[in-house]
Amino acid sequence: MHTTQPPLVLASTSPYRRALLTRLGLTFRTASPDVDERRRPDEPPQVLVLRLAEAKARAVASAHPDAFIIGSDQVACLDDAVLGKPLGRDAAIAQLERASGRTVLFQTGLCLLDARSGQAQTLVEPFRVHFRPLGRQRIEGYLDREQPYDCAGSFKSEGLGIALFERLEGEDPNALIGLPMIRLIRLLESVGIFPLGA
Repeated sequence: MHTTQPPLVLASTSPYRRALLTRLGLTFRTASPDVDERRRPDEPPQVLVLRLAEAKARAVASAHPDAFIIGSDQVACLDDAVLGKPLGRDAAIAQLERASGRTVLFQTGLCLLDARSGQAQTLVEPFRVHFRPLGRQRIEGYLDREQPYDCAGSFKSEGLGIALFERLEGEDPNALIGLPMIRLIRLLESVGIFPLGA
C-alpha cells in the first residue's frame, strides 16, 4: 500500500535547521549526510553552497529512496574570504573584529531532491548583515554570553547576536539561520506538499 505523500527527509543534523523546518508542522525525519565540505580551488561561494546542498541531499538518498530530501549549506563571505564556523573563542573574536563596521554576505544553498526520480531543484538565497562598529570589550562580552562557536560568522541572529548589527538586508531572515523557508515552501508546494493545505 502506498502513502499519498512521499516521506520528507532533512539531510542535516543541525539543530537550527531542524527547528526551522519544525515550524511548518510537517512530519519529517533527519539524516546525517556524509559529505566532504571542503571548498574546491577558486570555487565561488555560491557554487560551493549549491554543490554541497545537493551533495548532502544525494548522500542520504540511497537510505531514503522514496523520499523528498532537503539539503542546505551556508557560507559567510567577507570580501573574497569565506568565514567558517569559528569552533573556538579566539577564532570568533578574530571573525567579529574583522566584520566590525562592515558587511558580511551569507549565501545559503537549498536543494529539494526527489529521490525517486533523482531530479533536484536548487537555488541560492543571499542575505547581507551590516555590522555595527564593534569594540573588543563588546565582542568578548557577546561571546561569553552566547558562545556561538558552531555558527558561521560567530553569531546567532535569532539570539543576542542581533545586538551586533546595524541592519539586515534580504528577503528571508530564516536564511541567516540556515534554511531559506520562504523559498523552501515554494519548492515543497511545487511537488505537492502544502504546509497550509492545498
